[in-house]
Amino acid sequence: MAEKQSDTDRNRSSRSLGRNVYALAAVSFFTDVSSEMIYPLLPVFLTTVLGASAGFIGAIEGAAESTAALLKLVSGWWSDRVRRRKPLVVAGYALASAVRPLVAIAQSAMQVLFIRVSDRVGKGIRNAPRDALIADSIDPSVRGRAFGVRSAADNAGALLGPLIAFALLAWWHVSLRTVFWLAAIPGAIAVIVAIVGVREVRQREMLDGKAPSLHRGMGGRFWAFLVVIFIFTLGNSTDAFLLLRARQLGVPVALAPILWALLNGVKSISNVPGGALSDRIGRRPTLIGGWLVYAIVYFLFARATHAWEAWALFAGYGLFFGLSEGTELALVADVVPADRRGSAYGWYYLAIGIGALPASLMFGVLWDRFGSPVAFSTGAGLALAAAMALLALPAPRER
Repeated sequence: MAEKQSDTDRNRSSRSLGRNVYALAAVSFFTDVSSEMIYPLLPVFLTTVLGASAGFIGAIEGAAESTAALLKLVSGWWSDRVRRRKPLVVAGYALASAVRPLVAIAQSAMQVLFIRVSDRVGKGIRNAPRDALIADSIDPSVRGRAFGVRSAADNAGALLGPLIAFALLAWWHVSLRTVFWLAAIPGAIAVIVAIVGVREVRQREMLDGKAPSLHRGMGGRFWAFLVVIFIFTLGNSTDAFLLLRARQLGVPVALAPILWALLNGVKSISNVPGGALSDRIGRRPTLIGGWLVYAIVYFLFARATHAWEAWALFAGYGLFFGLSEGTELALVADVVPADRRGSAYGWYYLAIGIGALPASLMFGVLWDRFGSPVAFSTGAGLALAAAMALLALPAPRER
């Protein structure tokens, strides 16, 4: 009887997400509240207050995201090498939270460029070690649910941040610069939670006894998965095109923030069930299902003719994120050794970062030359091709 009770307690403990998952989810939530209080207002601030051109805004975002993508690889590898994740996680969140509100005192577009790049440097430092720390902290049987919880908190923050900014501007009539200053509050809370709530997980000895390299020791399945991710990313252009398509279908510009809030709300609600589903039926079936949802949504966007269809398709697009965000991150941890997880997440983010730019450029060219239906149909086709390629890969063996 006592032995049966011990087994029950052990099973319950293994399925518990634990302190680190919830602490990092809270950190992601408050960070996104802070970031999304500023980010949607940045183009307006740059053009109307600082007189920047649209081209310069594109240069800011391109430089920021490219910097982040490269740093994710380096920081992930370094966390494997020193076998400590928390210092990099805390440093990344602290840097971003410290520099982000400084947009409030910017007097030139170049200053905003420096601030924005510094913010993304913080993101580059923290993301890969953070995801590796989550994987280190939990039982493999709940990886999907754990990453789903963090993604859900992240998307909930992305939903709340713009709403807070809208309330401050519309109801309290504060200035843009004041909104930027107030964004420091949730950012500071995020850093405090990261310092106090997150615990370092003792790393096992390196499996081969050697300091990890940037690319060795992760196995062929991981690199094959990365190629498939890159194929999918080529069809996954910036979501700004979805808003542009919604405008074509007759959604008023004034309702665009509400449409965006709907997307983030569905993402947040579906992240945990989607991640948990991957724990039950497997990563590949869940991820293939998510990519098929994406392909269907893009195919229907190509053929939509009414405004109400845009609302329905945005909700369906949120379901794609629910099925795929946590599942992809859990799959990375499934197929690489524990002492290579930081590097693996770095490569994962780098593949997405490299693919994102040509994806958006290709989508834009197709839209301009052949119309939005051709662009969306191409995105759907690439998602379908990636799903078929993932189906053809050997089933990953859990490490």
